[in-house]
Amino acid sequence: MQRLDKVLANMGFGSRKEVKKLIKCGAVEIDDAVATDAEIKVDPEKQAIKVNGSVINYRKYVYLMMNKPQGVITATEDTRSTTVLDLIDEEHLNFCPSPVGRLDKDTEGLLILTNDGGMNHGLTSPRKNIDKVYLAEVAGRVGMKDVELFRKGITLKDGYKALPADLEILEEAAISRVNIIVREGKYHQVKRMFEAVDKKVVYLKRLSMGNLKLDEALMPGEYRELTDQEVERLRSLI
Repeated sequence: MQRLDKVLANMGFGSRKEVKKLIKCGAVEIDDAVATDAEIKVDPEKQAIKVNGSVINYRKYVYLMMNKPQGVITATEDTRSTTVLDLIDEEHLNFCPSPVGRLDKDTEGLLILTNDGGMNHGLTSPRKNIDKVYLAEVAGRVGMKDVELFRKGITLKDGYKALPADLEILEEAAISRVNIIVREGKYHQVKRMFEAVDKKVVYLKRLSMGNLKLDEALMPGEYRELTDQEVERLRSLI
């Protein structure tokens, strides 16, 4: 059971204050009876709730895919920097989504946001070892020696041994281009792995997470809701 004003706010009918005005005006009905109390507890999955005569189709969760741009931090709020939630429209903000994991400020690409705490926890659990694929541009020639070192598990400069990772060399040059698959989400992990072999990541983009690939039609800073099929594919990972 949930408070009526919270249900309506989550469904995009305005702020709690605006929803209370709707209720006060008699615009909201529950099972064909006019609602008068904004704090009344309702079961939106079992009861018929109408606003201005139209039945609302309630949904509890929202699942979003964003192409996170550089310069934006993966956080729900910050007083100094733009956060990923600052890029979300109010209709989705009403659901209070949170980022699934994090991308560094200067990293772009696939970021999932949801208010489904169970899915968020499952996708970020270190026990799941979910593949995450990144495109990286690296200062320094990345060769087969690096491929072997990453495959065995790189020991970072702080002594931590990362899980084995897969490197695919796309271009070996002064600035090499590679795809890298990691299966954990340590702080600055990809950057620290390359630092351990005396190279520096100068560009990083996440392409996929598990069986979900970034929609390349999304420009940096854009997002869309996941399809039902995409949500189910994510559920299969956890």
